[in-house]
Amino acid sequence: MEHSLAITGFYAGILALLHIALSFKVIGLRRRLKIGLGDGGDKALNKAIRIHGNFVEYIPLALLLLAISEINGGSSFILHAVGGALVTCRFLHAFGITKSSGKSWQRFVGVLGTFIAILILAIMNIATMFV
Repeated sequence: MEHSLAITGFYAGILALLHIALSFKVIGLRRRLKIGLGDGGDKALNKAIRIHGNFVEYIPLALLLLAISEINGGSSFILHAVGGALVTCRFLHAFGITKSSGKSWQRFVGVLGTFIAILILAIMNIATMFV
């Protein structure tokens, strides 16, 4: 049986573009500040590094779960809903941290939405064993 990963591919593509943008932000700051490693105590660079790092910490697992669910015949509607939420939440998270090092509704929604997306995908994949 052959499976397409068109849905996962679509969201992975969008998230890859966001990853590149976040990477360029870090690279640009490093070049401007002449800081090759670490953050050199610069708050803006530290913030950019954490935004990028947080993205890298969560997106691989989310995309893996999305792909497995798609391969296992998960609902296209749910996969698009979760994929769209994941993209939206990662943009919100990045914007929220950029806006404020402290609390912001964008950061809160971004983190919460990312966790909910991963939780939904995890449950979908676990449930596949019992269907």
